[in-house]
Amino acid sequence: MGDATLYTVLPTHTAAAGVTLASVGILLSANRFIRLLFNGVAGLAYDRWPRRRLFVPALFLGALSTALYAATRGFWPLLAGRLLWGVAWSGIWVGGATMILDVAGAQERGRWTGLYSTWFFIGAAAGTFAGGLLTDCVGYTATMWIGAGLSALGALIALLLLPETRGARRDERPTEGPPLRLRANRGLWVVASCHAVNRFCTAGVLMSTMALIVQDRLSPLGLVAGAATLTGALLAGRTLFSMAAAPLAGLVSDRLASRWTVAAGGLVVGAASMGLMAWDAPGAILTGIALGSISSGSLQALISALTGDLVAPAQRGRAIGLVHTAGDLGSALGPLAAYALLPWVGLTGAYLLCALLFAAQLVPVMWARARHVA
Repeated sequence: MGDATLYTVLPTHTAAAGVTLASVGILLSANRFIRLLFNGVAGLAYDRWPRRRLFVPALFLGALSTALYAATRGFWPLLAGRLLWGVAWSGIWVGGATMILDVAGAQERGRWTGLYSTWFFIGAAAGTFAGGLLTDCVGYTATMWIGAGLSALGALIALLLLPETRGARRDERPTEGPPLRLRANRGLWVVASCHAVNRFCTAGVLMSTMALIVQDRLSPLGLVAGAATLTGALLAGRTLFSMAAAPLAGLVSDRLASRWTVAAGGLVVGAASMGLMAWDAPGAILTGIALGSISSGSLQALISALTGDLVAPAQRGRAIGLVHTAGDLGSALGPLAAYALLPWVGLTGAYLLCALLFAAQLVPVMWARARHVA
């Protein structure tokens, strides 16, 4: 909730946080840059040690980072909190995906990664909407304390109830022959680039500029609600669409036995969504937000499923770490690129760039489909 709240309110509540608008892009990207160092470490650790031993402490570390947002003010303390959150999220994100692949069989992998993404999106929707609403009602600092408390509660639930999943499916066969080196796995690199583009455009550019869309282009809608509340509502609504799209895309990919085909469809929808977002018209923007959420949710579910298809069980932690490192690079560069481009091409230019990236990513995905990779 702390991370989701920052994306919702920080661009419009810089004074409450004690930072400048120019520093927002850095702060919203810092946690992702630190994950470039820690995702690989987390993946290697999850391949070697029990999952609970790593996952539960990462959850408590995440709660501590949100408490740091609440207890401090200014650029450097907030930067420290963002870096701490990045380390925690490496353990949470890589570990969660690895555990889902532990328990999901090959014929139902898309369905279970989709359901896992659904619950991720439920949390994200609740965090963005509640964060915006609470900020308008009780203020920035109190909202962060509430977020820290809820995060700690989630960590406690995991401590008490989460089972160990390492080796849960002992009936699963390893791939034939010695495991393929990850660097030589061309299909995995296509998955990684797809994840990078999706995260750059959605978690990077779109999320970091949503408050500006509300302020500059959807101001008539803001007459009936506070800007932070409306921003949170849009982010939450977008997340709800993703929540529905993720399990559907995963299930369809299981039925078609062709995840690349479904991934290509997600990229086409993503390109269309960003093109609509570039229009200075509320109807087109809202349609683009809805379509973009469908694209983002479907691609996120398929990324994990494809990774499970492409690598042996003993390599999944490292493979997930590599794929998420590519995604984090994209999402880290997204806010920086967006705020750097704003003075030159505005929101329209930033969104058109994202549309072109989605379209370009179709080339390697269609190559993988044609070659029957995985």
